Amino acid sequence: MKVLYKTSATATGGRSGVSKLDDGSFEVTTVPPGSKNEGVNPEQLFALGYSACFDNAMLLAAQRMKLAPTTCSTTIEVGLAQLESGGFGLDVDLYANIAGLSETEAQSLLETAHSVCPYSNALRGNVDVRLHLNLSF
Repeated sequence: MKVLYKTSATATGGRSGVSKLDDGSFEVTTVPPGSKNEGVNPEQLFALGYSACFDNAMLLAAQRMKLAPTTCSTTIEVGLAQLESGGFGLDVDLYANIAGLSETEAQSLLETAHSVCPYSNALRGNVDVRLHLNLSF
């Protein structure tokens, strides 16, 4: 594998602390899920990253497939799950919102994007990602 880009971040205090990119461009206060405190939790940050990455994968896939959706967006729902082993895992629902294509074309675009998205590839075999297609958003 040829690495095209690399970044780093540092967290201090876990879910009740601060996480920041090591280049200083972004810093966020982290809080546990459901906390009344101001901040975000890691699952929210994961959803942000995955949705942006997958949406870009759809744009790239559409271009390669010579498809021209009129609009597309990606919504990611990330849940924190208790594993039977006692540990924790992620639960993911991915909603591809695609307009301007037939259902067959949109489904093909969704599946192709899922095969090229780095987040999807990292999760494959580790996290059940349920794909949903929304043509009427």
